[in-house]
Amino acid sequence: MEIKIKYFSERIERLRYIDGKSDWVDLRVAEEVSLKKGEFRLIPLGIAMQLPAGYEAHVVPRSSTFKNFGVLQVNSMGVIDESYGGDDDQWFFPALAVRDTEIHVNDRICQFRITEHQPRLVFREVEKLEGENRGGFGSTGIQ
Repeated sequence: MEIKIKYFSERIERLRYIDGKSDWVDLRVAEEVSLKKGEFRLIPLGIAMQLPAGYEAHVVPRSSTFKNFGVLQVNSMGVIDESYGGDDDQWFFPALAVRDTEIHVNDRICQFRITEHQPRLVFREVEKLEGENRGGFGSTGIQ
């Protein structure tokens, strides 16, 4: 699948898909960022993409993002659908700092993957579900 991409910065490394290593592609910070504890910022990722019809991108932190930078992605997972594919539709990482931090150009802060839209769903109300009861939320224990 070919994806059209526009870069807003010459300073960031170009995206690359490492076949066989991961389904996720790393995204990099496009400008120097300083955050104080408790501060929120949309961190520019320096790219825009034109996704194919019927597809969306899921953007999540890398496993080391919190440890390395002390930031949380405030929307847990970003969803970018194919309608956000214009020339100025730059991608951002919505970050909340839990400590003072410095994030530099080209730091890998998050990752994305492209997936097909969910199929059309029809909900049918029933009086009883046929699955076995597991005991409710959090009932599978801690081990």
